[in-house]
Amino acid sequence: MNRTEHIVDRQWLRKQLDNPQVVIVDCRFQLGDPGWGEKAYQQSHIPGAYYLDLNRDLSGEIEQHGGRHPLPDSDILANKLAMMGIVQNETIVVAYDDARFAFASRLWWLLRYLGHDSVVLLDGGWNGWVEDNYPVSSDIPQPQPGKFVTQANLDCLVDIDVIRSVQDRDNTIVVDSRDRDRYLGLREPIDPIAGSIPGAVNSPWKQVSNESGYLQSLENQKQLWQEFEQAEAIIVYCGSGVTACVNLFSLSLAGFNQTKLYPGGWSDWCSYLDLSKSK
Repeated sequence: MNRTEHIVDRQWLRKQLDNPQVVIVDCRFQLGDPGWGEKAYQQSHIPGAYYLDLNRDLSGEIEQHGGRHPLPDSDILANKLAMMGIVQNETIVVAYDDARFAFASRLWWLLRYLGHDSVVLLDGGWNGWVEDNYPVSSDIPQPQPGKFVTQANLDCLVDIDVIRSVQDRDNTIVVDSRDRDRYLGLREPIDPIAGSIPGAVNSPWKQVSNESGYLQSLENQKQLWQEFEQAEAIIVYCGSGVTACVNLFSLSLAGFNQTKLYPGGWSDWCSYLDLSKSK
């Protein structure tokens, strides 16, 4: 796949605002303030954009194990997508956020997981759109008739049992997408135990973009992963399967097809550990 099949710029998107074959989805969210994203969307968003909430729409019910952001029920999400007018394998979905693809990439991965490859991210996201004084709106679009039948590709995700079984395999790479200090166990702001999965290598998700939220060059994406070109499989995780999708986006952009998501991530892994041993 080439770059244009993964990402679009705001100049292109502005020309598509009245295109019924393009559906825009606002994915803004803040982990520390879960209600913020929808409020921001209601105040101002790209004209015609729908909103999907990380906790409510792009994640399922939290249980004892499975992580802080389990995958959503496929049929429930498919129904929401259809009500946005999305026709599977026909509609181009453009996802954006204001956090360097952190949440938009979750939707990007979920759509592809469910069998819809026609999804791209907006380069520069919401911040780039506003900085260029492009049009915004507070109007909430009405539901539209679409058609979305899930065709989940279970081969592109793994659970903790798979992670345990591949830890000693040289041909399978496990990538921790969190910041370096969290990977090293020096800091853990969310989960009860600090550390990382034994054997995992670290490639922080923020390397995929610059500080302004624009995607690094294709050459830079390839350089991030070049040492893993011979790997049979690359399993990516983060804290709870969200920002790991930024790395999966980068891997796809760089031409890697043997990738899988461990959606439970560190929050699932450490839920099986003995808390008393972390004291």
